[in-house]
Amino acid sequence: MSTLTFDPATYVDPEANARRRAKLWHDFLYSVANHTTLIFMSVIFMMPLFFVVATSLMDRSQTVSHSLWPHPFIWHNYIKVFQDVPFLRWTMNTVLVSTLGMIGTVISSVPPAYVLSRLQWRGRSTAFIIILATMMLPGQVTMIPVYVTFSKMGWIPSLLPLIVPAFFSSGFSIFLLRQFFTSIPDEISDAARIDGCSELQLLLKIIVPLAKPAIAAVALFSFLGSWNDFFGPLLYIVENPNLWTLGIGLNAFQGAHHVEANLMMAASALFMLPVIVIFFLSQKVFIEGVTLTGVKG
Repeated sequence: MSTLTFDPATYVDPEANARRRAKLWHDFLYSVANHTTLIFMSVIFMMPLFFVVATSLMDRSQTVSHSLWPHPFIWHNYIKVFQDVPFLRWTMNTVLVSTLGMIGTVISSVPPAYVLSRLQWRGRSTAFIIILATMMLPGQVTMIPVYVTFSKMGWIPSLLPLIVPAFFSSGFSIFLLRQFFTSIPDEISDAARIDGCSELQLLLKIIVPLAKPAIAAVALFSFLGSWNDFFGPLLYIVENPNLWTLGIGLNAFQGAHHVEANLMMAASALFMLPVIVIFFLSQKVFIEGVTLTGVKG
């Protein structure tokens, strides 16, 4: 007579199996919905860029039609932009102002941020509040006295009013770096001081390498701000066309070619291209700096 044996290892609970399948199905639907939403939002945000690039490759007759795709591709539009206006000179002026402004902002922001975050001294909180208060003062309030000051110094028209102020930092840059420096453990600084590091060595050899994401974020913010600036160049260098940046140049180009949307879009695409490339190359470190992540490990 044969006997039946029960093996617990091979027994599968039907209810547990059903819950497992329900969880897998729920995770699958959630993933599909999540990715679908992200793709939909990406398409929405990419549509203006697609419109700019597509229009820049059309001829004038296609721009007034309902066509969404150029046929054929008119690559000569980009060449015509450089032929009609000194676009390369505008670009070099903008690169010069943006690069020097970025360097000046980083150099002038790191030391005060270090002093406000890593050193203990009387009046530190008051000084930090005063720096934050400068962020609440609109630029229109100081526009006239600053312009008069630069005019008496003989800097108008020149690129100096667009570059020199960056070497005196800004409240936002100091605030961003100060918050990141604060997240670095004090034990690291204490160990370095015990080993004989001076404050300058501690800043340059320990704090700055650890704060590369935040410094990169400050540099990128400064570069983009100078690159997209229109009011500053309009105020200080509009009198000298040889010093025009891309902001003023595109405005003048629009006045001359306002009915030629394909050329305007070609110029706009060239204006956006360096910014897009820089952002994608520094996207990872930029996001780390903005989120103010602390030190791990």
